[in-house]
Parts: sequence; structure tokens; C-alpha cells
Amino acid sequence: MTRSILTEEEQQVVLRLPTHAMQVQSRQDFVLMNEEATYSCLIVSGLVGRFGQTVDGSRQITALHIPGDMADLHSAVRPIGVGGLMALCPTTVLRVPHDAIRALAARYPAIAEALWRDCMLDAAILMEWVVDVGRRNSQTRLAHVLCEMSIRAGGGREATLDYAFPITQEHLGDAAGLTPVHVNRSLKILREQELATLKGGRVRIHDWEALASAGEFDASYLVADTAPARQKRLLATI
Repeated sequence: MTRSILTEEEQQVVLRLPTHAMQVQSRQDFVLMNEEATYSCLIVSGLVGRFGQTVDGSRQITALHIPGDMADLHSAVRPIGVGGLMALCPTTVLRVPHDAIRALAARYPAIAEALWRDCMLDAAILMEWVVDVGRRNSQTRLAHVLCEMSIRAGGGREATLDYAFPITQEHLGDAAGLTPVHVNRSLKILREQELATLKGGRVRIHDWEALASAGEFDASYLVADTAPARQKRLLATI
């Protein structure tokens, strides 16, 4: 809920939500496709991919979730999951009961709005990914993903030029709709052009402006409006 401004009381009741910690190994599915769940998953550490799957078992990663994300918040109102969730590296997850989330949203309108805002952002990212896979070439797709993850690693406010991204080329291909060979070639081009390097689970961006241009990246879809009237009043008191 870092995208929303909450009062001290609202922050405290969120922190007091009941949770159950779970350690997930790399490549382990921890929410199955079409599984009926009674909880949503908050990512504490690691990296998670939401995925869809064809009849023959081929997977498309449709979202990446980083620490601080509630990867399947939508399941609080639609308990049968949309896609599955898989850890892309060793990951720690907190399971938060749906009943507790719904009760908190009913009691605190600002928290309900914050949850709604997070779901809206997930939808905005998904729309951008559809354009990425459907209309951009392989190098542009990967540049776009690296730019997006840079902004998200910085809390959605500014680009982070050196950030953890513990993803394999196989899984990056599943996210970008590319074969591992195409991923390898495209990353090599980005590296040779001195735009960005992905190595050892970290991304280092050497030229942000050039990488954003190569990825046709505009961060506006990642910006959540956090300044309705009530929030403006709160900001004025800080």
C-alpha cells in the first residue's frame, strides 16, 4: 500500500492483519491455476511470476511481482484464482486471509481505496504487457521490462539504476514471449550498446534515457494518483 497515503491508525490496522509465513523454493508453484483460495499472498522477498498455461503445458508469465506486492489481491473478491503463482527464486510469502482483508476494507474506506488502487495498477501493467508482446520486437520488449522493473524497484517514484532481478533467461522469455535464444541475443545487444546489463541476478542500467527510448517506455502507466482531497489535506499537515 505504499502507493496510498494512510493515517497512522490505518497503517497500524494493516500491520496487525493476521498472516501466515511460507517459504517457497525456486520454480515452485504455490497457487495453482483455478485453485480456490481463502487467502491472498504478500511477497516479502524474492520474485514471483503469475502465469497462464496451455493444454500442452507451455507457460506464459503474465505478471512479475516483487517484495511489497500483494500478488493475487483480486482473489479476495474472486477466490478462484486467475492464473497460478510461481516463485522464480527462493521467496518468502505472507498469506493474508480473505475474510480479514474484506473486513478491513469494509471498516476503513481509505484502505479499500488503497486496495482498489493496487488492483488498478496490476491491470495497467497487464495492458502494457499485452502491447509489449503483441507489437514490439524482442529488443524493445526486454528494454521495456527492464525499465518497468527499475521504476517498480524504486517504489514507483523514480528509476533505480542498479537493482536485484533474480530471473533466469528462460523465465524472462516466458514473460516477454521469446525463446531463450532470442532473450540471450537481445540482452547481448543491450549490453553491447551500453544500455543495460543483466548478470548474476542484478540489472545495471548504464544509460537510462537511451534504454527508455529503446524500450518505448513511458512510466505514466505506473503512476497511481494518490492525491484526492482527503490525501491532499493529510499532505498539508506533514
